[in-house]
Amino acid sequence: MRSLKTLLATVCMTALLGGAAHAELMRIGHDAPPEAKGNVTHAYSAVLGASVEAATNGDIDVEIYPNNQLGSSEERLQQVRDGIIQGTIASLGSLTPVYPDLDILNLPFAFDNMASVYKVYGGEFGTKLAKAIEAKLGDVVVLGIADPGGFFALTNSKKPVKTLEDFKGMRIRTMTVPAHQRLIQALGAEAYPLAWSEVYTGLQTGVIDGQMNPVPTVYRTKLYEVQTATSLIKHLYNPLFFLVNKQFFEGLSAEQQDILRASSMEAVVATRGLGRISEAEDTIDLKEKMVVNTPSKDELARMREVAVSEMDKYFDETLTDSGKTLLTEFKAAINKANASVYLK
Repeated sequence: MRSLKTLLATVCMTALLGGAAHAELMRIGHDAPPEAKGNVTHAYSAVLGASVEAATNGDIDVEIYPNNQLGSSEERLQQVRDGIIQGTIASLGSLTPVYPDLDILNLPFAFDNMASVYKVYGGEFGTKLAKAIEAKLGDVVVLGIADPGGFFALTNSKKPVKTLEDFKGMRIRTMTVPAHQRLIQALGAEAYPLAWSEVYTGLQTGVIDGQMNPVPTVYRTKLYEVQTATSLIKHLYNPLFFLVNKQFFEGLSAEQQDILRASSMEAVVATRGLGRISEAEDTIDLKEKMVVNTPSKDELARMREVAVSEMDKYFDETLTDSGKTLLTEFKAAINKANASVYLK
């Protein structure tokens, strides 16, 4: 994989040779290690790239830059918007600063299960959400809403979180996302925003007591070395977004655009399966290294009650009118999905 310096040189050379016949070069950056097995982010880009190159017979050449080689998620998003690279897999945390109404996706304790997640983001609401992002940013096309590896779990070095009261006295790392901070505070803990690159050291030195992420992230970053408990609270689900530069996309033929959309759907399906396998296997492996627990239904209901009450106030204070409309549609889609039963 090439560095950002090499990439910029390639961009300049491509511009100089613009008149020559060549394959469309599609550069995709993300923040995960280059391992397709057990890593949903890289798996998404790998499946997408292989599918696109095969379906276009090499007319679109996909290059993947993992491990933040091209910069942080926020920097890569700007690079896509500027046309420096063609695609990125962006976190919700990198999108909310440019589109604050996306905070609605931090609705806590919303989904009963992953099947409901798939129905919502893979259905009518997912399409509305993609179009809303495109309209707000103006220079990107949303081609995929992908699984990050499952619901958030909470890890800490003090004790398993079994009750609402167990949050008290804990300092929990959050992303620099105001909704996450408000949620953790509502549950009774202290929210401590911290860059992901500083989390392991922060946990190791006791600057923070815990953090929240999907189970595969906990296991593959070896947080069990500096944490003693993982609580499967499933309080948040933050999808990933595959975004491409609008000018690049519109410069493709109609057939190539359809191929990109179909390949992205293949990648979404692949990462859903991989996400569930990784989550299950990693949970089993974590049980050999730390305490893993799930709070009772009654305690989860108590957590949900205080969290939803506080977050409803937060949304009322911060969302625009269009954001509030989108939140209403989001809740309706969730309620419908939660009420459905497979094959019944």
